[in-house]
This record gives sequence, structure tokens and C-alpha cells, in this order.
Amino acid sequence: MARVIFGMTMSIDGYVADTEGSAAALYPDLAELRPTHYMTEMIDETGAVLMGRHTFAMGDPDSYAGRYEFQVPIVVVTHEPPPVHPRESDKLTFTFVTDGVEAAVSAAKSSAGDRDVTCVGGVDLGRQLLTKGLVDELRLDVMPVLLGAGQRLFEPDADLAALGLRKKSVLEVGPRTSLRFTVTR
Repeated sequence: MARVIFGMTMSIDGYVADTEGSAAALYPDLAELRPTHYMTEMIDETGAVLMGRHTFAMGDPDSYAGRYEFQVPIVVVTHEPPPVHPRESDKLTFTFVTDGVEAAVSAAKSSAGDRDVTCVGGVDLGRQLLTKGLVDELRLDVMPVLLGAGQRLFEPDADLAALGLRKKSVLEVGPRTSLRFTVTR
């Protein structure tokens, strides 16, 4: 059965975006990251992508087909699907789920088959998945940068404090340190 993996890149002081909403300082290595074993392994293990509406709309949705690194079904959690369905390919399709994260995870798992569901981007979506106990693995990539302010991945939250985590691995990938944890609930 598919595992649900949630991950984000963050600064040492816990921010995933600066005060302007930009995450650029956290990805100076993006061009070098793509051809690494780290990325190819993640792409190979992913059978479906789960993303929030904001992440989906950050770029040109029609450009996903054929250009996005994850050429798999994408399930988007949203209150309202876009008025025009984005371009798809034989491998990359879009499903817009309007009835909550549980339904979105179910749809993504069905699409993923025996591979994993990778949740990309979306602090709000990640928090919902974690607090509802829907994440099997948490991946945090820490970049050696201090942002000082901005959007935090984790705010004080009693529901998150109840999660159990067991260290799975620590990887060094260029300047980033990738921490992987099994969520034990």
C-alpha cells in the first residue's frame, strides 16, 4: 500500500518562505539538485503527487504535463477546481478534490498503486495531513540559511506535539541536510 510522504525545505530557524513569501533563498541548489540520486530516487518512488491549490496555481498549470519532474497523477486539494482543466499527458493527470484532505489522500493512494504519494509544497496542507494522522513519513530538508522571519512550517500546535517521530535517515545532498522521519503517531 502507498505511503504518504510530506516534506519541505526550510531554513535553520524553521522558515519555509521569507516575509515576502519567497522561498528562493532555500533553493540556490535547485539546478544541481535535479540530476542527483536524491531526486531520481524520489521521482522513482512516487506514484502520485498530492498538492494544495496554492502550490498548484504558483506556476502555469498547463506546463506540468511533460515538464514537471513528477510525471504521475496529481491530486489537488481545493475548495473550487479551476474553471479550465489543465493540459494532461498519458502519465500526468489532474484530479481536483473538494471534500477534504482525507478524500484527497484516498484518491492519491488509489492513483499511486504500490508506489508512494508525495505531498509537495503547501504548509497548510502539510499541517492538515500531519494533525489528521495521514502522513507516514516526514522529510525535512534544512538549508544553511537563517531567514529571521517569514512563514514557519511548524507553529505551536498541541495536535502536532502528539505525533511520534522515529529517525529514519540523515542525508547530505550538496548544501542541504535531508532529515527523514517515520511518523509513529
